Amino acid sequence: MSDLDRLKHLVLAPYVLKATALTSVSRKVGGNQFRHGFSTLGILLDYKYYNDSVLLKASLIHDLLEDLPDTQIEEIRRTDSEGNQVVDLVLEVTRRKEETKAQYLQRVLETGSVRAKILKCADRISNLTDLHRDTHPNHKITDYLAQTEQFILPMAREVNANMVIELTDLIAKRRKILAVWGLPWLYVLKMWLSRRVRV
Repeated sequence: MSDLDRLKHLVLAPYVLKATALTSVSRKVGGNQFRHGFSTLGILLDYKYYNDSVLLKASLIHDLLEDLPDTQIEEIRRTDSEGNQVVDLVLEVTRRKEETKAQYLQRVLETGSVRAKILKCADRISNLTDLHRDTHPNHKITDYLAQTEQFILPMAREVNANMVIELTDLIAKRRKILAVWGLPWLYVLKMWLSRRVRV
């Protein structure tokens, strides 16, 4: 079956309906988690994961259990013949209550399936694309980039060399933006201080 045929036969509608619950969860960058699920799906399609319907379905609801913990998991398991696999994958990439962010990412890195690592990389690509100075303070962006280098890049190295390239490029661009943004303020501050000293 060709990639086009696989896409023609892919049935995502039941998972889109489940994902609509995420419209109630807003994002700091604007929009909501429902749109983020579609962004993650789009990244996976861009990387041509056409033949992995479980991965594509899970991408739409990958934040559902974490953002809306009252979600009825068993109902999702009954969605279709792949429901159990989809839920199991979503559970793999869901942060547990007792886990710190670092512990969670370390768990996925060390014990996550190939699908979980691919999904986490696509999720992080989407998040990095949405990472902006007007919604996140510089130290948060710096920490997020360091976290990406520590945990997500090693995942990408295991599953997709092209994702390594994109993640590395996104990290470099975000760091450049931070550096460029910081320089004018430092210059203005120095100029202001120099004038104060003269007076």
